[in-house]
Amino acid sequence: MNRKYILLCLMTAGCICAAGQQKVGWDEAYREADVKIAELTLDEKLHFMRGYSLFFFYGVPEKGIPYLYHSDATQGINIRRNLPDTTMVRQLERSTAFPCPLMLAATFNPDLTRRYATAVGEECRAGGVEVLLGPGVNITRNSQCGRNFEYFGEDPHLSSVMTAAYVRAIQSTGTAACLKHFICNGTEFYRRRSNSVVDERALHEIYLPPFKAGIDAGAAYVMTSYNQVNGEWAGQNSYLINELLRGELGFRGCVMSDWSSVYDTEKVVKNGVNTEMPGRKELLSEVKTLLAAGRITEEDINRMIRPSIATGIAFGLYERKKYLPEWLDKYPQHEQTAYDVAAEGIVLLKNNGILPLRTGRKILLTGRFLHEVPRTGDNPAASAAVKGYNNVTLAEAMYDMNGDALSIVEKPTSAQLAAADVVLVSAGTIDMESFERPFALPRQEEQLIRRAVEANPNTIVLVNSGSGVRMTSWNDKAAAVIYGWYPGQNGMKAIVDMLFGQLNPSGKLPMTIEREFKDSPAKNTMPAGAEFYHEAYRAYNENLISVYDVNYDESVWVGYRWYDSKAIRPLYPFGLGLSYTTFTLSRPQIQAEHHSAKIQVVLTNTGERKGSEVVQLYISEKNPAVPRPEKELKAFRKVELESGKKTSVEFELNRQDLAVWDVNSHGWKVNPGEYVIGIGTSSADIAYSLIWNIKEGEK
Repeated sequence: MNRKYILLCLMTAGCICAAGQQKVGWDEAYREADVKIAELTLDEKLHFMRGYSLFFFYGVPEKGIPYLYHSDATQGINIRRNLPDTTMVRQLERSTAFPCPLMLAATFNPDLTRRYATAVGEECRAGGVEVLLGPGVNITRNSQCGRNFEYFGEDPHLSSVMTAAYVRAIQSTGTAACLKHFICNGTEFYRRRSNSVVDERALHEIYLPPFKAGIDAGAAYVMTSYNQVNGEWAGQNSYLINELLRGELGFRGCVMSDWSSVYDTEKVVKNGVNTEMPGRKELLSEVKTLLAAGRITEEDINRMIRPSIATGIAFGLYERKKYLPEWLDKYPQHEQTAYDVAAEGIVLLKNNGILPLRTGRKILLTGRFLHEVPRTGDNPAASAAVKGYNNVTLAEAMYDMNGDALSIVEKPTSAQLAAADVVLVSAGTIDMESFERPFALPRQEEQLIRRAVEANPNTIVLVNSGSGVRMTSWNDKAAAVIYGWYPGQNGMKAIVDMLFGQLNPSGKLPMTIEREFKDSPAKNTMPAGAEFYHEAYRAYNENLISVYDVNYDESVWVGYRWYDSKAIRPLYPFGLGLSYTTFTLSRPQIQAEHHSAKIQVVLTNTGERKGSEVVQLYISEKNPAVPRPEKELKAFRKVELESGKKTSVEFELNRQDLAVWDVNSHGWKVNPGEYVIGIGTSSADIAYSLIWNIKEGEK
């Protein structure tokens, strides 16, 4: 083998890696799919239109198309013991419970995202999972949504960066990624009855970018959502699937429906979805009726199932080794990754100087999640339930650190609270698929926190949740407030290490926490007079409610964009996160050309210990031709520095970073004029601003 050929092979391998480990080009994959389809009987083709045994793509092994196993979800593998056909796979005995994706987003660290997704992919390969039903890339619009913890926050740029890193990493292991849920799936309140009414500009500027990033990174699959979008169910919506997903975004892989989310068989066949999951019992008989009536043809069926088979070919899923049990030896590395993500994802929101704590102080620990790892609900139908192993509770981690100086009191008196050197109150929510939950904490938790901060000024509040919660009534009196999310199986150890200064917090909020839910643009998501429900029979009984509209009237003003435009001061802004050290930014410099700009700023650690800061770059148009947000995140960089050290942080922007979606031309447009580049450490803390001039006629 000559050197030129070796170099060509290496270059080709690099291209494959860049395309998300795709093994066969799309054109060739579709040609091979056509050959396989020609060998199928009509009955076999009909079965490819739907899933098999709840979590499998249908297969005809004797014709070179094995069944493919799907598994939930982004934060680890949901090991389902109740599959109808357990002979299809050898189930894993355990899977690592990683911090929730929203905590991963709070790290603002794409490198950690790659480690996280690689670990999940390796466990998939060990367990014979061909397709991971993740990552979830919906935008966090509504803090009451029970599924926010599965996503990467409110900002499309942050979400896009994390999505791309996740997809490339998991597919580097040979596990196929499935982006979900396409699109505008922003509520879990009777989700199969919600109609997201959203404008063209918001779709393109806010909700499509993470999907585009995942597709550009090579994602194999996309899952449609439960909701309607502008009056048609997403899973049978020709505009969404054929025009947006396949046309504008150029997606060539397989589109699957979310489970039991489509209703019109003729639309399902013709409107772009390739596999109905898990498949209605009546689907096959209805297809045969439509064929007999001439409403659909066998060619329609071929066209429907073609991308499903082509995707299996393109990603080598039909030929790869089913199980890699040797990768089970990587569990210790996966545990370390889970810890590292939690360590960088903890967000210190407030600290009056009480932190870090010193060991030996009398600490009273009380509240929720003391003897259990905080995680999402264990509803067996919920995709993100991952129980983990070697779980470390808050009580265990605190005792290991502080020994007998720790006292755990479930229902402390005011006298006990006042007598402690420090009070640590653990609070939070249990969020899950199919359920909304109130913005306010449960009444007993709220009362406990208020009693604690009144009785003892040295009260620290730890919140474990998958989204924002109401903290307004006690936040000002707490000595410190920490957001610990759902931190995974050993994340409580990371939280305790942070409390006692063994690690320096560096997480940043990936979404805004409002003072009151009435401040949110999503305040009218639930229909007037609707009440929260807690029972599964209500969550899955759609006959209890008619289709209702969720009006995205805020358009592109989502999250911090909304609060800026309305001059509403949130409790904690997007991008905020404190450290045990301090940083300063120099005045940035800009080198601008016609089509790009380079921005350079010096970050200095002015404190007494090593730490990390996230430098954030925002853009706005000074005199916009159409209304635009006051600022939009377009770049960020996480930097670790020793005490007293400094480093140059560089960003490069292009014209697309300035673009707005033009609803007249139905395309991106950059208007001439002045653009403001803001550099800071949160959306509310912009240290310096620069001007980038774009002249008329520049390309």
